[in-house]
Amino acid sequence: MLDTNTFIASTRQKFGPSILNVEVKSETRATLSIEPKVLLNISNFLYSYLNFRFIIASAMHTRRGFEIYYHFSNDPAGLVLNLHVVLPEDKPEIESLANTFDGANWIEREMHELFGITFLNHPEPEPLLSEGNWALGVYPYRKDGKELKKE
Repeated sequence: MLDTNTFIASTRQKFGPSILNVEVKSETRATLSIEPKVLLNISNFLYSYLNFRFIIASAMHTRRGFEIYYHFSNDPAGLVLNLHVVLPEDKPEIESLANTFDGANWIEREMHELFGITFLNHPEPEPLLSEGNWALGVYPYRKDGKELKKE
């Protein structure tokens, strides 16, 4: 049966220096901070070889830029893995997972509308929330400089 240490060792062996940091939260939960350019490859590896499924993603705007956590689960082993990326504030873009995981479609669309993050090659980039609610190009979850300094 897969455990956190086995999963981390397998992923590090395959992706080495693209894994920037590993934080083991518990026996069943870990976060891997990765280079954004390897998100698709690591996600596919988790799904195809380690039997993880995509759960959801969450984003926030911090001093570091736009941080996204992609949440995956290996249900039989009871493991939850988070892939963490930081995107630069001046060009927040990353490859879309929606072509691989149907569940990524809506959340990526929401993150685009709320934060202005571009999901490259997204199959359905139409708005979900903003039409009629706020102006095009306004991203209500972005923080200004004063808000970021308070963090």
